[in-house]
Amino acid sequence: MEYTYEEAISLIKDRIDIVEIISEDVILKQKGQSYWGCCPFHGEKTPSFCVTPSKGIFHCFGCGVGGDAISFLMKIRNWDFTETIKYLADKYGIELPKFKGKSGEYAQVKDGALEASKKAVSIFQQSLFDLSEKSPIIQYLNGRDIDKNVITKYSLGLGLKEPDYLYKKLKKDFSDEILEASGLVIKGNKGYIDRFRNRVIIPIQDEKGNYVAFGARAVENGQNPKYLNSPDTVIYNKSKILYGLYTAKDAIKEKDAVIIMEGYFDVISAQAHGIENCVASCGTSLTTEHVKLLARYTKSRRIYLSFDTDVAGINATNRGAELLKNAFSGLGKIKQFDESHLAVDDDKYSCEIRVISPPKGKDPDEFIREEGSESFLNFVDNAPLLIDFQLNQFLKHKNEVKTPQQKSKLVKDIIPVLQEIQNDVVRTEYIKLVATSLNINEEALNKEVQRTLNQNFDREINVKKIVTKSENISEKAQKNILSLYLISNSPFNFEYISKKIKDVTFTNEKLIIVKNTIDKLINTVNNVRELTESLFETFSSDDDTQKLISELVVISEAFNNLSVDDFESVIRENINKLEFVKREKEQNELKELYKDVNDDEIESLKIQIHLRDQIKKQIRTGDNND
Repeated sequence: MEYTYEEAISLIKDRIDIVEIISEDVILKQKGQSYWGCCPFHGEKTPSFCVTPSKGIFHCFGCGVGGDAISFLMKIRNWDFTETIKYLADKYGIELPKFKGKSGEYAQVKDGALEASKKAVSIFQQSLFDLSEKSPIIQYLNGRDIDKNVITKYSLGLGLKEPDYLYKKLKKDFSDEILEASGLVIKGNKGYIDRFRNRVIIPIQDEKGNYVAFGARAVENGQNPKYLNSPDTVIYNKSKILYGLYTAKDAIKEKDAVIIMEGYFDVISAQAHGIENCVASCGTSLTTEHVKLLARYTKSRRIYLSFDTDVAGINATNRGAELLKNAFSGLGKIKQFDESHLAVDDDKYSCEIRVISPPKGKDPDEFIREEGSESFLNFVDNAPLLIDFQLNQFLKHKNEVKTPQQKSKLVKDIIPVLQEIQNDVVRTEYIKLVATSLNINEEALNKEVQRTLNQNFDREINVKKIVTKSENISEKAQKNILSLYLISNSPFNFEYISKKIKDVTFTNEKLIIVKNTIDKLINTVNNVRELTESLFETFSSDDDTQKLISELVVISEAFNNLSVDDFESVIRENINKLEFVKREKEQNELKELYKDVNDDEIESLKIQIHLRDQIKKQIRTGDNND
């Protein structure tokens, strides 16, 4: 039977067993009406990942991730919505329409682009194999230890000089729309031309092995740019793809560690010489999406940075390290000192960042080719933790420091690194090391570090005193109110709830977006289950909003099976809390204004009277939300 795309999705949702889907990746144990397991999206040993079949959702109380069965597959497999629906349709034997609306057209173009890219790989590679052994391009590749076996394994190829050679080959099987969508050709004034010409071609695969993009290196002196990369397309997003991951993922799991390099040939050289757990970003800086992708393959999140050892490479190392720290900060402490003499839980830290920095200023590719893989692996085994690398980068310039002013500047640069050390004993030891190395007073350095730490702490405390209490009360109340739409056993329908909260002003940006979406969806859905599914589908590509929705569903469980009176009481109490926060904010603003105009007696008196009236009003209403 032929279904519309929407009908097919509806059938898929009816057949999905969320416990069955998630059990493919997570060991679940039933407790009451829910199933619990260790979250696959962050390392943990005590289960905090909950699957609730009655609501069709999962939620991790550790990292906050949540969603339905479809969004779980999208996260765990790194698929988009269309890919996930196609997978589930095949799983349940539901035929998807080939052409139906924008979704069907998009899927058709995407499938065509994947096929075109696969065909292009064969054409590029044959062009390379057609060259003689004496060809400068073959000589260049051989000089980088890239022989026929390596060319075959990594599907390397050649884009010819002829402007439209590839286009002519592919247009026999693919439309111009698909070829342009794949990023393989460019539309010019006289028709289509190949994007990659007169270049060595490096095909880029996603983690499933699909060819989705290309990197291309210049083959002639003076040819610019040196590297040309595919643009983002319907099948490729450079912020979410890591070069070499498809061939490295098994080794990453086996070694429970990943080495991030800078270039395509760094990865090819490393993997070809037996160092298989290496990946690289594709012509862009490391992104949070890259980090999330890698976190799925290394349980301990042990990450080595192996960039060039020049100034640009060191800057890239520091940028990458900062991004890694931010990405994993919510999961716990980052490893900052070695404990080889202790029995340490593998999952004690949120991540472990080390830096591979061979001497002689060589990039990984060059070093491995000249010094050998064993020599490189020796540097891997002895790679310092990030903090040691950063301190060494500063201290190696100590002999260049000649004046007290220069020494003061160097110390000022080092202090932020020392501040990041969370263990007091370890920080003290590092302070001693730095003081000895720079021949400065240890006590003075310690005082300076503590003074800066105290300033930062006081600043955080002051901000929290002023902001956190009111924001927490307000945000919690807003979430409580919005969660009323998602209660399974609510005594009231959507229309009644909307009427009751119509005067509520939501201030959280994400909550406003979700509320506006709910307002639209309640006109098209029949019950809470359909509303929840529609919300997850609407925000299928927005992880943060999906987390928020799953949190709202969890909050709603506290309001299940309430009587009519209790339900109305919940609405009333949370609206009162929002009013309280609003008045408190107004009073604080008036107080600040009063301070600013206290030299003007008339204006000061007006504000004082207004402030007194506000306080009287609060006393009369009897608000107490402390």
